[in-house]
Amino acid sequence: MSKSALEKLLDPNNFDFTTVQILNEEGQIVNEDLLPDLSDDVLVGLMEDMVWEREWYNRTKAFSRQGRLGFVAPTEGQEASQMGTINAMEPQDRLLPGYRDVPQLIKHGMPYKNAFLWSKGHVDGSKYPKDFHAYPPQIIIGAQYVQTAGVALGLKKKGEKAVAITYTGDGGSSQGDMYEGINFAGAFKAPAIFVIQNNGWAISTPREKQTAASTLAQKAVAAGIPGIQVDGMDILAVYAVTKAAREYALAGNGPVLIETLTYRYGAHSLSGDDPKRYQPEGVQDVWRAKDPLNRFRKYLTDKGLWTEAMEEAVINRTKEQAKEAIKEADATPKQKVSDFLKNMFETPDSIIQEQIEFFEAKERN
Repeated sequence: MSKSALEKLLDPNNFDFTTVQILNEEGQIVNEDLLPDLSDDVLVGLMEDMVWEREWYNRTKAFSRQGRLGFVAPTEGQEASQMGTINAMEPQDRLLPGYRDVPQLIKHGMPYKNAFLWSKGHVDGSKYPKDFHAYPPQIIIGAQYVQTAGVALGLKKKGEKAVAITYTGDGGSSQGDMYEGINFAGAFKAPAIFVIQNNGWAISTPREKQTAASTLAQKAVAAGIPGIQVDGMDILAVYAVTKAAREYALAGNGPVLIETLTYRYGAHSLSGDDPKRYQPEGVQDVWRAKDPLNRFRKYLTDKGLWTEAMEEAVINRTKEQAKEAIKEADATPKQKVSDFLKNMFETPDSIIQEQIEFFEAKERN
């Protein structure tokens, strides 16, 4: 990627929010200036991660339909947006995900079984290894943006060579927390990367009814920070922009807001939402023609780096990972009411203590 292209993208006074694209729908390079210098192994790794994520969701969906999981937020279609951003991060970077960002947590180092335990609502799903730098998925829409600003400022004050990265959707960008987060981080030049995965729909509310802004990236202007809109179905563009944003933030320049134009095939969640009731007929077909796996698969195949056998191996490996993870999650001891009370109150008062003892007695019998 050329330095001049980098500087233009990351200039807070750049008001050109033209969508950044490197790889088009036919798998052809259309922007050599922004093409990251990646080894063949890294390119193959990006494809493996996208194939893994899609199959992981397939397994998760199957377990959900079997009644073995609780809340599940579909991710099919957002693989380039999610894997492109997290691959640009380093292990020491702090990840503050939303509820649709479990794949990034796993890629960042979360044990597989934790993903399923979190879906079940089990407290052990949020018990992480000490060297794992991430927070549990945030359910409150947009709240992670404020938290990320604080975490990033903490990293700056400690002098750590790390950034904080967070995600929300287009609906989350309409929340006050989003503006507060980017404004605070901008004012203190905190090393944060704020990602808006613009799926076009906040459940049933279309993006055009959420804001009059032409892009979501331009909302960075009010906070005095760079805003970049990128083709979220193009993993090379997503990776390149996020990598550049990380270097910019680490250099002490402050945060960056990235809008990825992506699309989530299917429902908002597996809890009963039906997109056919509110999305125009044919919109899924339009976006499937832009599928991130298809275009990157063609690109790598043309370079002689990818085969059907390689893809099948990733799929089979993912099936085994999911099978083992759900087995471990199912074998985890069920939660107790007494544990809920203990976890909620660090120092229970006399009434809560009576309740703890009451339930403990019942649980022993």
